[in-house]
Amino acid sequence: MISADKVPQLPINRWGLALMLPVALLGIMSLDNPLRPNALSTPLQTATAQTSSNSPLTIRADVQEYDAKSEVVIARGNVQMLYPARKIQATAAQAQYFSKDRRIVLSGNVYILQNGGNSIRGETVTYLIDEGRFVALPKANRQVESIYIVNDTQVNNQTNTPAPKTPALKGR
Repeated sequence: MISADKVPQLPINRWGLALMLPVALLGIMSLDNPLRPNALSTPLQTATAQTSSNSPLTIRADVQEYDAKSEVVIARGNVQMLYPARKIQATAAQAQYFSKDRRIVLSGNVYILQNGGNSIRGETVTYLIDEGRFVALPKANRQVESIYIVNDTQVNNQTNTPAPKTPALKGR
């Protein structure tokens, strides 16, 4: 018998099997498949879905489930979301990807970072993919926080430029 420390470890064991959701699971999850479970409940660590513009949206988590009937992916535990096409990175305790509605609901200590340094923190943040819009809600009796990087070069240039000279008005 081979001891556990002598078994070769493959890099894929660390991240799990990357799946194209919902496309890759449709065959397994089809209604006429006799082996079809109610929902995919085996632990997945990485799931990648294609958005309508064919750009990947990757979600990593401790456990993920996919329900083919509702076309909803639920990711729980140490959730990390990466959406390079929109330059978005996010972390949360849970994520729900509603592929029919094209929205993502992140919940539990949500932190979203966009390229350029803009960020949002809240308890629940809904991302409406087609609108490119975030809706953030706080914990009870708390607030959400957004940080926006503002380009002040025009303001700085205007304050450093002397005001144009106006002709003096002479009274009669």
